[in-house]
This record gives sequence, C-alpha cells and structure tokens, in this order.
Amino acid sequence: MSAHCQLTGAKPGFGKTISHSHRRTSRRFDPNIQRKRYWLTSEGRYVRLTLSAKGIKTVDSIGVEAAVARIRARGVKV
Repeated sequence: MSAHCQLTGAKPGFGKTISHSHRRTSRRFDPNIQRKRYWLTSEGRYVRLTLSAKGIKTVDSIGVEAAVARIRARGVKV
C-alpha cells in the first residue's frame, strides 16, 4: 500500500536523521495512513478508502458523500 491519502493528498516527506556525532542519513516521514471502509448510500455499496488520520476526521465532519465527491474531483477512481 502506498503511503498516500486519497482525500488530503498527504504523502511522505523526506529528510535526514542526524546522530549525536552529526552524521546524516536519509529518512522518510510517512503520514498515518489507514484503509477504511465506508457505506456509500447513493450507490448502495461500500467503498474502501486509503486515508490519513486527518482525512478520516475530514470524512467524519463533511460526510462520506462529499468526501467521495472531492476524491473523484481530484481524478482518483473510487
């Protein structure tokens, strides 16, 4: 599963880990991605979305129908 949120577009950030001796090594900051299943009443089926924690909170506040509409507007197939 790719670390990419379908709703917010959150994806990994990249940077460096700096040790005590100040050696720098590459690292990756992954968003908190979860796969969640929602009932879509307009289509009478479940949809499985790959969302970040912030994306889940957004779905809770705006509703599943509006969230799926936003995802489809971004060009992502649901």
